[in-house]
Amino acid sequence: MLQTTFVMAGNPIKLLKKVGTFIDSAAVKGVDRRYIDAPKEPWQIMLKGNVNQSDLKMAAEDRDEFLSLSAEPRLKTKPSSYAGVWAGYRGYGIGYSVNVGGDKGSYFTFGAMGGAYGVNVRIHNFENSNPNLRFSAEVMGDKEDIIHEKVQLGKPIKCHTVIADGYYLFNGKHFSYAAAYDQSVIQKRSAGSLMAGAMYFYGRTDYAAHRNADIIDLMNGLGAIKLWQASVGMGYAYNWVPAKGLLISVMAMPMLTFVNKMRIYNYSTNIDELWGPYMNSEDNNMDGEAVEQALYPLYRINKLGADTYNGGLAINFDARLSLTYNFGRYFFNAYGQFSNFRYHQEDFHGYLNDWFVNASLGIRL
Repeated sequence: MLQTTFVMAGNPIKLLKKVGTFIDSAAVKGVDRRYIDAPKEPWQIMLKGNVNQSDLKMAAEDRDEFLSLSAEPRLKTKPSSYAGVWAGYRGYGIGYSVNVGGDKGSYFTFGAMGGAYGVNVRIHNFENSNPNLRFSAEVMGDKEDIIHEKVQLGKPIKCHTVIADGYYLFNGKHFSYAAAYDQSVIQKRSAGSLMAGAMYFYGRTDYAAHRNADIIDLMNGLGAIKLWQASVGMGYAYNWVPAKGLLISVMAMPMLTFVNKMRIYNYSTNIDELWGPYMNSEDNNMDGEAVEQALYPLYRINKLGADTYNGGLAINFDARLSLTYNFGRYFFNAYGQFSNFRYHQEDFHGYLNDWFVNASLGIRL
């Protein structure tokens, strides 16, 4: 009985060893060791710092023959700082970072990189209470801003994004993407490669709360939006090794978005009911700010339903830049990425620009 238990307990260990052996061999399989080398230490442990900024613009229009009203809440966050750790084995790893400055939020990342392929997943949650609001009116073609300033929301706008991307290298023999982005291998000589890529994006923006009834009213009842996009593209990446241990990597990839789905959540409000008596009053001595303070606790919204739209083909762009320096078992890396996602429907349109810069100090074990 004791012997049987030992054998069963040993099986997972044997399995892990087999998996480790497979990953070790896959890291250098088919590569030219004059260009790419795998360190003998298989583990990478990193302390990471991150600076991120998201720029979300939404626009809603209400038009008739003579008058056009448009509201353009634009949530452009302050650059936010995150700190965290990342651990991986030969390019397969996970990381988690928490907010230490700027808007409240968190990051979770997962990466898997082989000799000629790679997959990365980035999950970002954040919220903001001070969007820049632009509200304009257009009469007979003459457009004028009524409001164009930062506003204080009663409840913050909450955002959740998931970006997953994968790639395949056509010159995996001489070029390594992992050398620039997780340091599981080392690029010894300069080389470039054409690459095919795919990207999935999911975004949710929600500010549906009673205290935000006035903003929802300006947005023609739009209180939340979800986006799904899937894209494919072809690009080029180049690893430049100007000196031993130093690597500068650049990548640019235009992408065709063939899945572009949007779901908008509609709400009714009691803003007109509350403000109607005040707006129609002939008493010019009424203090608008005082009225607002009195009515604010009475703001209410009511969910009406959701509409789903399928957008057409669109062009997005993915670009990255990385700097790596290896010294013994230690390494330093800094890299940035910029992504752009757009959506459009007859009455609603907008975009999300997302960029981040990572800096990490790591050791191989």
